[in-house]
Amino acid sequence: MSTMKQSTEANGKKDRRDFLYYATASTGAVAAGAAIWPLINSMNPTADVISQSRISVDLIGLAVGARITVKWAGKPIFIWHRSLKTIAQARATPLEDLVDPIDYRNENPNNSQDMSALDINRSADEAGEWLIVIGVCTHLGCVPLGQDGSTVGEFGGWFCACHGSQYDPSGRIRKGPAPRNLDIPPYSLGPDLILTIGA
Repeated sequence: MSTMKQSTEANGKKDRRDFLYYATASTGAVAAGAAIWPLINSMNPTADVISQSRISVDLIGLAVGARITVKWAGKPIFIWHRSLKTIAQARATPLEDLVDPIDYRNENPNNSQDMSALDINRSADEAGEWLIVIGVCTHLGCVPLGQDGSTVGEFGGWFCACHGSQYDPSGRIRKGPAPRNLDIPPYSLGPDLILTIGA
């Protein structure tokens, strides 16, 4: 009888020990989650970034040859209303002259597949009047010069003063350490010349 009583007491102690173990582990897990959540939440975009995730720009009054810069998602976006001469220069460049002859989908999300870096594939319209690129050098993230029409480099596009990368009028890298062409943001350009940048 005493052996049975000792066995029941041992089972009771084991059950209490298991309960305390699970209760402590659960409390620890909740405490860890409460401590880690602010860190995880801090990685979410802030309200000002979310508000800039989609912008609209009216291009109707932008003169031929004019270049403007707008800010989208914390990045400068270069918009250029190119002249016929500039378009002809950009389209006359053969692919074999390019450092980066392919625009992958992550570099130009407007294309459904990887495309050659021909000007017609990089411009916003078939005629090539509009070029929209992210104005961040693909080498180390400097903002290239040239939006004011000066300091355009040897190829007539943009010149990065940080390390000497030079881009042509299609935003393609032609000289210097930058590994790829200027990236293109996701956008749509309607017939009313309202440019919408972002998702």
